[in-house]
Amino acid sequence: MQDLVIPAPDQPSLPTTSGGRFPVRRVYCVGRNYAAHAREMGHDPDREPPFFFSKPASALVTDGADTPYPPGTDRLEHEVELVVALGRGGSDVPVSDALDLVWGYGVGIDLTRRDLQAEAKRLGRPWDLAKGFDASAPVGALVPAAGVDPTAGAIALRVDDELRQSGDLADQIWSVAETIAELSRWVTLAPGDLLFTGTPEGVGPLQRGADVAGSVHGVGTVTTRIV
Repeated sequence: MQDLVIPAPDQPSLPTTSGGRFPVRRVYCVGRNYAAHAREMGHDPDREPPFFFSKPASALVTDGADTPYPPGTDRLEHEVELVVALGRGGSDVPVSDALDLVWGYGVGIDLTRRDLQAEAKRLGRPWDLAKGFDASAPVGALVPAAGVDPTAGAIALRVDDELRQSGDLADQIWSVAETIAELSRWVTLAPGDLLFTGTPEGVGPLQRGADVAGSVHGVGTVTTRIV
């Protein structure tokens, strides 16, 4: 191997409840995967095919660290989500085998520059800077998959202890297994990949100084302060 011409970047990773850290390779997100959220965003939720976008692994905010309010926006919004961490990879994975790829689960917040996203949609441009900016993905500790049911369980988000989002994993339009299988049709999945699986209704704005706490029953929590 040839010498590197610059120092190697740090490897993003997440804490786990089992000890050690989970190295993160890529971060994928599925859009509009809860019917009520699709409606609040002005779309028909009648089981449209899932669509995906991504965030860089360097966007992760871990270990309860503060999250800086990003530049270039006046409308930073929260979206609490179940996060799936893959311990195995594959392509064209059958739905029946998809959960075998999962190492564990966590709770994440898909932070969104909503005003930039709305403008990008209006102009028919990509969402990258609305979704994939620095510190746009706070995620809590991962819990091993054994014993976790990703098909049901309360999911919620509070801001300064005020309930903003509340739903159930059972309300997902596409299940975790279906979402993994569909994504594997388009890219070859690999160990270290994360998948944000969509958010329930109630997304809304965040201000500097806000304390944000997301939770999924049976999985865990994520906390961060917007600074």
